[in-house]
Amino acid sequence: MTTDLPGRPRESARPLLRSGARVFVAGHRGLVGSAVVRRLTAEGYEVLTRDRDRLDLRDGERTGEFLRAVRPDAVVLAAARVGGIMANSTYPVQFIEDNLRIQLSVIAGAHAAGTERLLFLGSSCIYPRLAPQPIPESALLTGALEPTNEPYAIAKIAGITQIRSYRRQYGASYISAMPTNLYGPGDTFDLATSHVLPALIRRFHEARLGGAPEVVLWGSGSPRREFLHVDDLAAACLLLLERYDGDEPVNIGCGSDLTIRELAALVQDVTGFQGRVGWDADKPDGTPRKLLDVSRLTSLGFAPRIALRDGIAGTYAWWLEQDADKG
Repeated sequence: MTTDLPGRPRESARPLLRSGARVFVAGHRGLVGSAVVRRLTAEGYEVLTRDRDRLDLRDGERTGEFLRAVRPDAVVLAAARVGGIMANSTYPVQFIEDNLRIQLSVIAGAHAAGTERLLFLGSSCIYPRLAPQPIPESALLTGALEPTNEPYAIAKIAGITQIRSYRRQYGASYISAMPTNLYGPGDTFDLATSHVLPALIRRFHEARLGGAPEVVLWGSGSPRREFLHVDDLAAACLLLLERYDGDEPVNIGCGSDLTIRELAALVQDVTGFQGRVGWDADKPDGTPRKLLDVSRLTSLGFAPRIALRDGIAGTYAWWLEQDADKG
């Protein structure tokens, strides 16, 4: 039995995902997908994956054929084209079109295959640039988006609407969740496409190795951001799959934030860079603040376990282990 009270999640009294269920994780090699695979495997679920060279999720026909062949009990849609301000500004066409194609292929294909549960993962950038802080799920579509990532955000908003439409028209037990800024093992450290935290790790690390006297960072350093370790995200995803069934998306975050300047100081300390930090105020800051209201999620019993500094140190160590030549 479920309840649907205003402002509260609709929680199932019994697990909505049976023990040992077969779960297809779309995007299993990415930051989010790999963490979800680790968590599901540890909890005894049977995880299904398919490499990109064998299945392009933008191809609706082939994706549908695959899902009908394997018939998973559940799908976690973690596949997406992602990146920071530079990548979003450089490739807006790919950010909207690739994500729309992936979402259409996987969600429609899962429904055609009879998949009972599906979790669509969006992003906190779906909310208006000047949304109230912390941002409640009800802020969706109440104002203008941040221009630097608008194509990506619109694609994710379309995914939420697609999920709601399948629920409304077919009664599908499909849900969506909006993670805050994520980091951890599996992150991308390419400076052209990475998000802020891995970019900072790489910039400070390379500056330390090269003996640079200064690292100059984009913007003013004043925007505030919330960061959640990807393993905490994976725990939240499983909790939602097992216990949540509602039309409204659920924010996933830690409930606290810090300035980019404070984040840079943390990363500088972890990496051991001893030089100066400068700020190029001619570069864009992005959204002034982006802190999620996570009361829906916490009411289900979720609490993050990995402190930010510990998570940064672990992510830095993981990145160094990938290539001994980094020093």
